[in-house]
Amino acid sequence: MTIRLRQASGHDLDALHRLEQSAFTGDRFNRRQLWHLLNRAHAETWVLEREPEADAPGRLLGYGTLLFRHGSARARLYSFCVHPEARGTGLGRQLLESLEGSARTRGAARLGLEVRADNRVALGLYRRMGFRLERWLEEYYEDGCAAWQMVKALEAGPAVAAAS
Repeated sequence: MTIRLRQASGHDLDALHRLEQSAFTGDRFNRRQLWHLLNRAHAETWVLEREPEADAPGRLLGYGTLLFRHGSARARLYSFCVHPEARGTGLGRQLLESLEGSARTRGAARLGLEVRADNRVALGLYRRMGFRLERWLEEYYEDGCAAWQMVKALEAGPAVAAAS
């Protein structure tokens, strides 16, 4: 299986929407919100895509969206998603490393995010990747679940590289 990392385009809207629906039970982006992130926001969205092969069609296996604010040294990981069938394969780590590289390339010195307090797998990944707990956010999600705000200092390093 060949995996490719690339910047998302408007042509990915339907696939991103399907991925959102399959990966999250709540706090999902609708099509209009995804369109805005792809076309109007000060954002970059990167996708992990399984390239089509003779026995399997191509498909998005994950995506991440970074938000940037003019004049700020802090980027925000606004959304991060790995298809349920691809979890535990290392693709999440690979995608996160690439997003960090993209944030560095855009001049960010820190990368922040929010994560559900009950998402032990994501919390573990972020901690292993060097993120530190910054602040507790009570009743952050639509179902009342709290969140942790986390941050990581970005060191100078390689830019985004294509996955293979």
